[in-house]
Amino acid sequence: MPVSVLLVDDEPLVRAGLRAVLEAQPDIEVVGEAADGAAVIPLVRRLRPDVVAMDVRMPLMDGIEATRAVLRTVEVPPRILVVTTFENDEYVYEALRAGADGFLLKRARPAEIVHAVRLVAEGGSLLFPASVRRLAASYGGGPGNRAARELLERARLTEREAGVLRLMAGGLSNAEIAARLVVGAETVKSHVSAVLAKLAVRDRTQAVITAYESGFVTAGRAGGGTGPSDG
Repeated sequence: MPVSVLLVDDEPLVRAGLRAVLEAQPDIEVVGEAADGAAVIPLVRRLRPDVVAMDVRMPLMDGIEATRAVLRTVEVPPRILVVTTFENDEYVYEALRAGADGFLLKRARPAEIVHAVRLVAEGGSLLFPASVRRLAASYGGGPGNRAARELLERARLTEREAGVLRLMAGGLSNAEIAARLVVGAETVKSHVSAVLAKLAVRDRTQAVITAYESGFVTAGRAGGGTGPSDG
């Protein structure tokens, strides 16, 4: 079955461009379009897309509120990929905090757009550590955010789980974490699942945000890595 995608953007040219890029792939199908976040929930319920490519700035309902609404009201929500013009934007950060699985710049190359959709459809998170770090510093209350710090303290992560979280925050995929720790991929998956459960977060995107906002991970302590991460 191809990956089904719903495009949500108030600019018709952006939607047309994304459609052209995605539908050139044999394993991706664009099943619908919307010009505003207010139309997302009925379309998601009717079309059941695997991925929603969501603009953050729209006139009636922005991508932040639309993301929250989908995750709150749809029983089996799709993965949500924020599509944005500016990476250092409070809207982007709030969308990630609301539950989006990552973000993609509108100026991204076609191959990057296709990779992003496939990655989040498979359950991965499209994270760019340097950008998330800057966003957390600008909009997350800075290192030492009290709520995030208390959440991390209550989680009582083991030493190994804390190490895995640090590597996740550095942008390493499960396979890269396994290689770094010299353990099996299934072991890493178990540790990642434990981290998410203890932090009571939806996915690794929210876990990484918590790590930065709490001050647990800082620019000098992230685990190294430059690209997006799998689930």
